[in-house]
Amino acid sequence: MITVYLSHGLESGPGALKMQALKGIAEQIDDIEAVVMDYRTLPDPRERLLHLRHTRLARGDDPARCIMAGSSLGGWLSAMLGAEHAVLGCFLLAPALGLVDYPETSPLLSAQTTHIIHGWQDDVIAPGAVIDYAREQRLSLRLVDDDHRLHASLALIGDDFARFLRHCQTLANRA
Repeated sequence: MITVYLSHGLESGPGALKMQALKGIAEQIDDIEAVVMDYRTLPDPRERLLHLRHTRLARGDDPARCIMAGSSLGGWLSAMLGAEHAVLGCFLLAPALGLVDYPETSPLLSAQTTHIIHGWQDDVIAPGAVIDYAREQRLSLRLVDDDHRLHASLALIGDDFARFLRHCQTLANRA
């Protein structure tokens, strides 16, 4: 079984459009379980990171069989777990990278595979910081003509996510 941890953004929640769309896609694929995190009572990124760490440990999930997926602050959380552990994959949507207020602005990923989707029109997290991050680590990056919420790109995100999950399954089966 592969576990996908879905992490929402700062001003969002587990019921957000992107989180529910990704959850629905994950649930359609055999041997994949989706865990939708709820950080609404935890405004500080450090507290959210501790909660994600604790949840994974409490569930006993092997990092090598975990996919971290998230949007904005949730993308940063996913990247942080992907830097701490050799997770199976990281799927990052408009990740909050390069922000000076965060404890780590550019975590070095240990994930087997990573895919980032970011909007050219994002006025919350500058595309340049994410482009630099992807370039430095040679990560898969798709830039779309969209804003920070990426709602106009939901179908494309869904297609990429389904493909990403199947790729992760292939990687896990080889191990």
